[in-house]
Amino acid sequence: MKKMFDVTFCLCFWSLFGVFGVETDVLESVSVMEGDSVTLKNDDTEILRDDGIMWTFGPKQILIAHIKREDKNVINDAADGRFRGRIQLDQTGSLTITNTRTTDSGQYNATTKSKETLLKIFNITVYARLPVPVITTDSPHNSSSSESSSKCVLVCSVVNVTQETLSWYKGNSLFSSISVSDLNRSLSLPLECVDDSYSCVVNNPIRNQTKHLNITEVCQPCSASANTDILLIAWISAAAGILLIVLIIAVVIFCICRKCRKTDQEVQTREEEITYANPAIYQRKALKSKVKEEDDVVYAGVAVRR
Repeated sequence: MKKMFDVTFCLCFWSLFGVFGVETDVLESVSVMEGDSVTLKNDDTEILRDDGIMWTFGPKQILIAHIKREDKNVINDAADGRFRGRIQLDQTGSLTITNTRTTDSGQYNATTKSKETLLKIFNITVYARLPVPVITTDSPHNSSSSESSSKCVLVCSVVNVTQETLSWYKGNSLFSSISVSDLNRSLSLPLECVDDSYSCVVNNPIRNQTKHLNITEVCQPCSASANTDILLIAWISAAAGILLIVLIIAVVIFCICRKCRKTDQEVQTREEEITYANPAIYQRKALKSKVKEEDDVVYAGVAVRR
């Protein structure tokens, strides 16, 4: 009775084990970039002597390769021919896939040839090669023309990627990021002005691609804008100073010329007012006056006494 109970308990335990999952040391996740090679290692080399190893792929467990110590390794093309010429099986029972593709992603099972024992489960994820992000400029849609001309809106974008993250970095610090879940996604970063410390990064769990910002190629940098403003102010100040000096000189010259003209007019007026005396004319007038005085003499009568 006790023995029957033990057998029933074990069967129930293994049933639950099959339903809810497998041991963590049996399951292994592997990530690889498209075009690289990946090797699924067999840790139990002794199994080759007794039974041999069989590799299957996908939920339907399509046989792709099998080997036994006394036999040569056998490669199958049953999986739609997708692994043709890209699978290698060595004498330890380890499976190598070369020139991986995104369609190679999935579950790979290593079992004994009799299928009595599950040796290993590999979940492989093949990531597509990451494109280099592209940084372009764009104008804000909801701002006035004056604001648009003063802002430099940077747009970092990638295409044909899935399950990657697109991020802006300022130096080594994360500025903003977004998870890319579709095939065409962009991340915009609106700033009035930026510098060359910014970079755009697209990454997946195993690799990243970075595009460093060359500010002179996309918009006017802050330093250039500041230098331009300083030069503009300096030129305006210099022009205003020169204009003021010229104006002062013109006023002084005008005043001097006006004063000289006034002095010349006064001298000319005085010369016109001068009357020169004629001595002969005055002498004649004096004689006439003397004669006239003599004509007017009245002689008084004188009485003579005898």
